[in-house]
Amino acid sequence: MRTYPQNSPEAAARLVALALIADGVASAKEFAALDAARACTSLGLTSNRWGDVLRGLCEDLLNCQTRQWGRACNLDDHMLDAMLDEVDDPALRERALALAVMVAEADGHLGDAEGRVLARAAARWQVHTVMLMPGAPLARAA
Repeated sequence: MRTYPQNSPEAAARLVALALIADGVASAKEFAALDAARACTSLGLTSNRWGDVLRGLCEDLLNCQTRQWGRACNLDDHMLDAMLDEVDDPALRERALALAVMVAEADGHLGDAEGRVLARAAARWQVHTVMLMPGAPLARAA
């Protein structure tokens, strides 16, 4: 799995991309939601660089020796934690997690794999899971 510089736009975007493809289906509604939210601009990326990050994630998942393909590719906890740990800036975490929640819910269905990514991020970053509800502000756990 490739790495990105700490707190880079690419590290944050990869987490959003993971939420996008976690269930094995990146729907038109999810892409439209990303566009409507101006996700690339929000994360500090061009649309071309966003495409590079998404493509890179897909390549990494296809080459991952520990992959488990079913309806979705499930990263083991160690790999997912390593991706999450590349973002430790609280504001960037909030932005990335808000976009990940938005994209995961855009098609009106939160799949198990999407929920796992969001729950793991919330636990790792100490965010109240109730704050993952769409439209809710994120808050650090007490």
